Amino acid sequence: MPVLRMPDGTTVNLPEGEPVGSALAPSVLAARVDGVLRDLSFVPEHDCSVEPVDVRSDDGLHVLRHSTAHVLAQAVSRLWPGTKLGIGPTITDGFYYDLAIPVHVSVDDLPRIEETMRAIAAEDQPFLREDVSIDEALRRLTEQPFKREIVEGLGTDEAAGDIDVAAQTASFYRNDGWEDLCLGPHVPSTGRLGAFTLTAVSGAYWRGDEKNAQLTRIYGTAWANQADLDAYLERIEQAERRDHRKLGTELDLFSFPEEIGSGLAVFHPRGGLIRMLMEDYSRQRHVEDDYLFVNSPHITKRQLFDVSGHLDWYADGMFPPMELDGGTEYYLKPMNCPYHILIYRSRTRSYRELPMRLFEFGSVYRYEKSGVVHGLTRVRGMTQDDAHIFTTREQMGQELQSLLSFTLSLLRDYGLDDFYLELSTKPEEKSVGADEDWDEATEALRQAALAMNLELVMDPGGGAFYGPKISVQARDAIGRTWQMSTIQLDFQLPQRFDLHYAGADGKRHQPVMIHRALFGSVERFFAVLTEHYAGAFPLWLSPEQLWVLPVADRNAQAAHELAARARAAGLRVAVDDSKQSVGKKIRAAQLIKAPYVIVVGDRDLEAGTFTVRTRSGEEVPGLAFDAIVDALLEESRARSLEQTLVPG
Repeated sequence: MPVLRMPDGTTVNLPEGEPVGSALAPSVLAARVDGVLRDLSFVPEHDCSVEPVDVRSDDGLHVLRHSTAHVLAQAVSRLWPGTKLGIGPTITDGFYYDLAIPVHVSVDDLPRIEETMRAIAAEDQPFLREDVSIDEALRRLTEQPFKREIVEGLGTDEAAGDIDVAAQTASFYRNDGWEDLCLGPHVPSTGRLGAFTLTAVSGAYWRGDEKNAQLTRIYGTAWANQADLDAYLERIEQAERRDHRKLGTELDLFSFPEEIGSGLAVFHPRGGLIRMLMEDYSRQRHVEDDYLFVNSPHITKRQLFDVSGHLDWYADGMFPPMELDGGTEYYLKPMNCPYHILIYRSRTRSYRELPMRLFEFGSVYRYEKSGVVHGLTRVRGMTQDDAHIFTTREQMGQELQSLLSFTLSLLRDYGLDDFYLELSTKPEEKSVGADEDWDEATEALRQAALAMNLELVMDPGGGAFYGPKISVQARDAIGRTWQMSTIQLDFQLPQRFDLHYAGADGKRHQPVMIHRALFGSVERFFAVLTEHYAGAFPLWLSPEQLWVLPVADRNAQAAHELAARARAAGLRVAVDDSKQSVGKKIRAAQLIKAPYVIVVGDRDLEAGTFTVRTRSGEEVPGLAFDAIVDALLEESRARSLEQTLVPG
């Protein structure tokens, strides 16, 4: 009789042959048995630890969504017999299934598919698991070529998780006579699916290879209940309203001209001004923190990236070389670090110069496939706020803590203040250097992260080829997580480039190198801030801080004179002297998300006071113009994230 050890320390004697679910509460939908996620129908043969899986936990949502993907494929197969099944994994907040459907399916067909899925859910069909031999699996999959390919990939890198390689078995799940090759686990029955909806349809190549068959990919999301689903859909709606690509057009910030090429942005005057303000404040903070500003060219001879290792480990992310000067290969730079190394190496360095913090807003170029290019968040040409710090081994720990504190402080100034840290360790298949160096670097980063008193999440194998890294993960105004700054600790490139400094003992020592990109890239950070603020930037980042709207043509000269006074004081001011009505001018200012607006009419000029309209539509009447200017200057200089000139 197996003994089940529960998380609270209690034990349960499970009768022989009984499933683990019989010892758990009815609300549980799966279980971790000795750390392995299992169906409730799993029958343990020995004593084991059991952790119930609640539907709203990460494990629970994974099981729920994977089961819903299974029912999606079942519904499509019911509607269109002859459908061939690809794969149906879970993804962040949802799932998808790739299918070869005999007919063209579009977004208009989603309600019909959903209706069939709900009918299957209402039938409360139990999920029945069966483990079979590889030969039996191939026999069952005679009419499913994509699933057969998965099974036939046994023992190769192409094998999928539906196969137990060690046991040489494959698992199927069957409900109501319909079955699918699947690792599971699943909910006990289709009646336990919770709340779900289908969200999109797209094309997808089998295994992501454009040489393979193109399938129909149907996306969906599933949650524990309708309230959770509704909350998610509201977040998605907010995200769509905040989409930086949409706002970039509406607010005239940037564009991607077809004539230039995919993933290559141009910033318009309003966007360029915001970008300048972002960069200038960053420069100011870097000067205050003893960074040294450098600059490097956009191309280099091949040899530089041969030595750095980028051509060994990163060639797929680089643009093809150009042949110049009788056959010499030149590359567009994907990274700034080798250039900064050469600046360090340009003369003998002393320990008195360390830590040496080199900083550059450096343009880099990466060959992203067209299918993954996405607005400003995934581009082919970008500007990194790149810093490389050369330090002694003894200074390393303190410098890492200082770097993290500086990074978090600067991000908070831009309005991001909800963080956790992620520590990415050695990628076993794609790394250089001795294990002891990696261990020392990883521990140093871990200690620096712990000193920040933030949640620390491990990312096994996610480091760069030359060293581990810490990533600052920031949550935005609607709770989405963005990877922001990265700090990488590197013992390898100083070795590759034979970097040294003269120590206090008169001997040569090798420095440690720290790579740090605070924004990640200016373009991506611009996109994050645009979505975080929904285009309504705080006053200090707004391209126009005050809009002046003359009521009639006769008030236009006075409006321009007031604007000139405000500009002379240091504000950024726009005047709308178009022939539109005042109501339409106010509406135009609202659409452009102007922080503050004043209307200039005969009565205002006669009284010498004005009513200020805030971005939210509130009005503050009876203010002298100089008082308005002083208040806005104070708000801007303080870099306030909220509007301070509001009704008292």
